[in-house]
Amino acid sequence: MAEAQNTPVGSTTAGAIAVAAESTVATRMSAPPSFDVADFPVPHGREEEWRFTPLERLRGLHDGTAVASGDGLKVAVEAPEGVTVELVGRDDPRLGRAGTPVDRVAAQAYSAFEQAGVVTVPKDTVLTEPIRISVHGQGGVSYGHQVIELGAFAEAVVVIDHTGDVVTAANVEYVLGDGAKLTVVSVQDWDDKAVHVAQHNALVGRDASFKSVVVTFGGDVVRLHPRVAYAGTGAEAELYGLYFTDAGQHQEHRLLVDHNTPHCKSNVAYKGALQGDDAHAVWIGDVLIEAKAEGTDTYEMNRNLVLTDGARVDSVPNLEIETGEIVGAGHASATGRFDDEQLFYLMARGIPQHEARRLVVRGFFAELVQQIGVADIEERLLAKIEEELEASVA
Repeated sequence: MAEAQNTPVGSTTAGAIAVAAESTVATRMSAPPSFDVADFPVPHGREEEWRFTPLERLRGLHDGTAVASGDGLKVAVEAPEGVTVELVGRDDPRLGRAGTPVDRVAAQAYSAFEQAGVVTVPKDTVLTEPIRISVHGQGGVSYGHQVIELGAFAEAVVVIDHTGDVVTAANVEYVLGDGAKLTVVSVQDWDDKAVHVAQHNALVGRDASFKSVVVTFGGDVVRLHPRVAYAGTGAEAELYGLYFTDAGQHQEHRLLVDHNTPHCKSNVAYKGALQGDDAHAVWIGDVLIEAKAEGTDTYEMNRNLVLTDGARVDSVPNLEIETGEIVGAGHASATGRFDDEQLFYLMARGIPQHEARRLVVRGFFAELVQQIGVADIEERLLAKIEEELEASVA
């Protein structure tokens, strides 16, 4: 992900940017989307889209005081043959097509980057190995922008791996041509003091398939905003996520699926586990079915497992339907502690309590880990879950 170092805070280049009209919906309770920072007032924490976020821990990303500094981010891209990897300037016409910033931090990130990373998979190209983007924080403040574009009928898996320590805000765009298939795995495995705020925009072409798997473990504050809009009929989007929130961490995932095109599908499933004092997870799931989106089929679900006292979850699914001509629409949310009967069943068969807890949590996450489809990442995440659980009983 390309980043900025010296762009003045508050600058903007909202000029000749080609933005798909379908991707300009924010929510009914937020300011209209814009590339201009000045169009967003500084949040004070009472706004609907900011009321769960600890603004004082964003280190100035929300109010313009976080100026790019330090070593920022080190980005490395490993791509199979045939994939184009570029660094481009702010005037590149491929930037901004998947969506517009919907809050002040996203607009600040768009105004402050100097170069953007663009990864392009040509049409009809089917990759057998994943594209790997390593983003490593090296201290300071950084702003970034990344575009991943698939041509018509191309197929690819992209892994974006975040590690290290940094205060960063970014926009990430996924643009899928007609019939394309893209799986993106975004791993947030930051050091304890990192702050990461990002808006992810996906524009899915006719008969294309987009799968996003968001995995969040590390960081002091992580606030991600995945968004999907459709550019043609027959498109599908699957948004999966898992998070393990430890003592003192704030992890927030805010999603919007904008069904703005007829006969498209979406499925959202996020699961989280929390442990330790002041562990705070937030999940907001917004699905909008516009009046013109007849034949929509959508479902969203969030499940949370609270492992200890002192942890808190805010889970808010929202479904707004503007037409009755749909295939189906639904949502669900649940938060609970360990099932005592499950633990009793395992312990009655001679399994120690800490091992029984480990098996229950592993089973809780298993279906989402399997959605990743990249063996080494799956093994790493299962090991991370084990590590977190071991720490809780140490």
